[in-house]
Amino acid sequence: MVSFTHNDAGTHEEDWARSGVAALPELPLGAGELAGTAFIVLAAHPDDESLGAGGLMARLHGLGAEVRVLLCTAGEASHPDSPSTTPEQLAGLRLREFAGALGRLVPNAEWRYLGLPDGNLAGHRDQVLAAIREAAAATGRAADRVVLVAPYRNDGHTDHDALGSAAAEAAAASGHGLLEYPVWYWLWAGPADPAWESWLRLPLTPAEEQAKAQAMAAHTSQVRALSDQPGDEVLLPQAFLQHFSRHWETFAWQRPATAAAVPPAGTAATPAGLPPAYAAADAEGLFDKVHARSEDPWEYTTSWYEHRKRALTLAALPGRSYSAGLEIGCSIGTLSVELAERCGSFLAVDASSAALAHAARRLEHLPAAQTRHLTVPQDWPEGTFDLIVVSEVGYYLSPEELAALFERVEATLLPGGTLALCHWRHPIDGWELDGDTVHAAARRQLRWADAGLYRERDFVLEILRAPEPLA
Repeated sequence: MVSFTHNDAGTHEEDWARSGVAALPELPLGAGELAGTAFIVLAAHPDDESLGAGGLMARLHGLGAEVRVLLCTAGEASHPDSPSTTPEQLAGLRLREFAGALGRLVPNAEWRYLGLPDGNLAGHRDQVLAAIREAAAATGRAADRVVLVAPYRNDGHTDHDALGSAAAEAAAASGHGLLEYPVWYWLWAGPADPAWESWLRLPLTPAEEQAKAQAMAAHTSQVRALSDQPGDEVLLPQAFLQHFSRHWETFAWQRPATAAAVPPAGTAATPAGLPPAYAAADAEGLFDKVHARSEDPWEYTTSWYEHRKRALTLAALPGRSYSAGLEIGCSIGTLSVELAERCGSFLAVDASSAALAHAARRLEHLPAAQTRHLTVPQDWPEGTFDLIVVSEVGYYLSPEELAALFERVEATLLPGGTLALCHWRHPIDGWELDGDTVHAAARRQLRWADAGLYRERDFVLEILRAPEPLA
């Protein structure tokens, strides 16, 4: 357990500003996904919700999303040495402040006070888990359409850690999504701590920032002194509140176990009607059916999203030309044509024979370009390459197959060669992985130098370079 008090100076916000936290990737949840999901916001004490997730809550309200709030304690132990206010009086005061703050974020929100003791949530885990289950059931939604919003499980405060841990258990057990918001972490941790580097950022609009500021100010007993007597001091001083006056909020994100995102037209997500499947062996039959219904089911040739993404991918390749290129999952060959023009020899492979037929026609004017019907990683072409492109295909593999794919890449890519990865960042209907997971697995397994990274809400593009042999 981290040892700190609210009186500690902690890490200054200027230090966090210099750390790169403002450049964290954006949370890959668009307006449609947020609006179609029920959110259960968990607060250990009144003010946690405003500090850590007030902007998110304001956005959810603006989008018409369902929001339910569970307040575990009244925070009656915030001023244990107060000469002016008893814990009972403080509990009543803080509950009124909570209701006022919530009214600025989600007017008429449904909320429930659990009445658990401040400072001892760890001893009431079963009650917390039961309340989460009841709230989730009350939404009437499928488990993967429910997201828990809870304190970061390693926030350093005993109640935050206990509640965050319980939320993580509930999410894992039921398949809910999980957003963890840090509060005290910003005080005791520092930029050298690696935890925050994997978190995501939710940019806030001016209206959302204003709603959050008003909600934080409503917790008067915490942001102002109860009196001028010792023991009634300000609990949340301005230096600490600066961490929550940013133009964004920060979350650790765990997507639902069974994702069911509805992608916008022209993105690389699963087209409507594609049944659930979970491994590479299923790909040929599934994608052949998709291509039988439409020659261009992902709108590769007409969507500006796709045109722009291809241009960025091609511009990110560090080499002007390559001796031998390999594209895994070429689909109908729209990217293949432009890749092949920069390669002395080029091979495009795909598990769908229907898609591959379209790719072959697009490449037939390029003598050095070939196509091959392969299901990776079980099948793999012979030879070596100095360019391998894996675009919008990694999440159609199981985790074990993805690891095997990177083993194949490592064995096949020449020293100094380029691996280009590009994937949609939203959940893929019926498949276990998503784009962020694919890229994280590549970095973790290969440990290659990162030669370029571009990330926005909808997709991530990354260039890795195979190591040169030691001299």
